[in-house]
Amino acid sequence: MNFTFNKTNFRQQQTTHSTTRSITLSITLSVVLALLLSVVTKSSAQNKTHKLHFGFIYPLSTNGTHAPLDTNTFSFHLLAGVSAAERGFSFAGLTNVVRNNAKGLQFAGFSNHIGKAANGGLFAGFLNTYKGGNDFAVAGFANISTGDVKGLQFAGFINKAKDVNGTQVAGFINIARKVKGVQFAGFINVADSSDYPIGIINLVKKGEKSISLTTDETLTTLLSFRSGGKVLYGIIGIGYNFKNSDEVYAFEAGLGAHLFQSKSFRLNAEVSGTGLESFKAGEYMKTSLRIMPALKISKNLEIFGGPSINYLNTNTAEGRTLNDKYITSWENKWGNNFQALYIGYGGGLQYIF
Repeated sequence: MNFTFNKTNFRQQQTTHSTTRSITLSITLSVVLALLLSVVTKSSAQNKTHKLHFGFIYPLSTNGTHAPLDTNTFSFHLLAGVSAAERGFSFAGLTNVVRNNAKGLQFAGFSNHIGKAANGGLFAGFLNTYKGGNDFAVAGFANISTGDVKGLQFAGFINKAKDVNGTQVAGFINIARKVKGVQFAGFINVADSSDYPIGIINLVKKGEKSISLTTDETLTTLLSFRSGGKVLYGIIGIGYNFKNSDEVYAFEAGLGAHLFQSKSFRLNAEVSGTGLESFKAGEYMKTSLRIMPALKISKNLEIFGGPSINYLNTNTAEGRTLNDKYITSWENKWGNNFQALYIGYGGGLQYIF
């Protein structure tokens, strides 16, 4: 029996076994990869629903490239998330993009973009875009809806929607078609119909607009623009004071309400602030609550007038002497401002169009 050791044959056998193992490992990996690919292929052919979704930015997430087809109950992304629909809470440091409907709260540092209805809440640091929905949308700059809104739109600058059954609050402008509720804007509201717009200028197609010429107990005469709906309206005006020598340039802004209306008579209440300026040192500001009975003398012409209760704040000599009959008056302990309450009056003529 020959037990002679052949190094060459041994090395060849080792090489053969190593090659065999490598081939076997490669086949095994290929099979595993094929199985994984089969699972991925099947999942990409079917929409998954009611799942958790975590990620950084599309497609770096647990849903991967399939994310636009998935419906999630909870989503959390450091930067941006994409999904077919959301059924609970979604958070993104930058933006959420939902291709269809969203239910629940969608929170994004910059913007939410919902392809269809948003039922629940939208909160974004800058912008929300959606196709109508219920509940609320809050944005630092704008809420833009291409559909009907039921609930609240709150934006730092602009809200836009079709029909609104609820409330719009914007720092500058609200735009809608038909509003059943309140529009509140820092400056302007625009709508086809809106009975309760609260803004300095309210361009309501089915509402009322007028130009008026008014004067009051201080001989401050103003040319003002009144605009609004069936109940509430805004006031803005400029004018001149014919009693002063220096502080003669006048301006006013305010809000009004039609308390009672008939074909020929109505009763209005107005809250306004009137200022006088010389564009030098000194200030004069009068805040007034006015009750204004109004009588129509033709289809477009109306005469109105009535009493007012006024709060005066001024630090000028002319401001003190514009009126001399006060209910009460006092000096500001921390400055030289003169403050007073008094009864006044005013009235004017306005053209309605």
